[in-house]
Amino acid sequence: MTEQDTTQALPTHHGHPDPASRPDVVAAINARAGGGHAEELAAHITEAFARHGLHAVVHLARSGEDMLQTARTAVRDKIAVVAVGGGDGSVNAVASILLADPHCQSALGVLPLGTLNHFAKDLNIPLTLDEAIANIATGRRLKVDSGEVNGAPFINNSSLGLYPDIVREREKQQARLGRGKWLAFTWAAMGALRRYPFLRVRLSIDGKEHWRRTPFVFIGNNEYLMSGLDIGKRSTLTKGQLSLYVCHRTGRWGLLRLALHALFGRLQQAQDFDVLTCSEIHIETHKKRMRVATDGEVNLMQTPLHYRIRPASLTVIVPQAAVPETGNDSPPGLLDKLLGEN
Repeated sequence: MTEQDTTQALPTHHGHPDPASRPDVVAAINARAGGGHAEELAAHITEAFARHGLHAVVHLARSGEDMLQTARTAVRDKIAVVAVGGGDGSVNAVASILLADPHCQSALGVLPLGTLNHFAKDLNIPLTLDEAIANIATGRRLKVDSGEVNGAPFINNSSLGLYPDIVREREKQQARLGRGKWLAFTWAAMGALRRYPFLRVRLSIDGKEHWRRTPFVFIGNNEYLMSGLDIGKRSTLTKGQLSLYVCHRTGRWGLLRLALHALFGRLQQAQDFDVLTCSEIHIETHKKRMRVATDGEVNLMQTPLHYRIRPASLTVIVPQAAVPETGNDSPPGLLDKLLGEN
């Protein structure tokens, strides 16, 4: 197979491909990955899989919809492994296609090419490309949980309030003024703190109602560890729980203290948050629609918001005997979320 063959779009036939020529792995890679050398990256990935005896087809996705269509075609064709190269946003996008098909036979393979790679880290998937490819070739299948809000899936977390507001403003700063991500974040965060949007929310959990006035609400796919340097790390994605964090610090200086605590690994659940675990959460506000972040992507959603856990809903290739079978999931850390992940 030539290098050109490995990077072309998947065929759009309507029948299943000939089993003899069907690839073992279809990989959707963000075309912006590889520092401007995406073609060379695709060829490297194809050759690396071949060294492990796997036939891989790599598709360079030029857009989000391009990546989704690649995944849809691969799932329809019952490809054994649908791999995704990118950050948590790209991983969530491809995972959503697998989650949408109740009869999906494909497993998700992760090639961590993003900045933060929280999903990969929490599953102990190697962060170097060649080792991640080796993991897909030699690892095992593990059914992990996913979260869902009003039908939209997430593999790490979802949030309301301050974080979606900062992300929206950061993206406007980048688009209108051409500012870099971190400079845009700084200005967006300062603006959000000046406006300081409070949420008045009613949380319905296990038949009980809780009213809160808070700057942000954070819902994780399984539970966070918040001790020492393990801020926001999950020990498992298989416990079948959502974790809910509602910030106590409702003043500007309180938020600053919270950020400093996060920076130095001193977050304490009892002092900084209300913390609950459950399988479903209903959230009501006075707003008919509100911005909701899911794995770093912000969308307007109709209220009320219905969150639920989907136990063992996604099959992922993980290292042999490296991931606990019971415990908690790992969404992006709180400080990373506030700083804006990919």
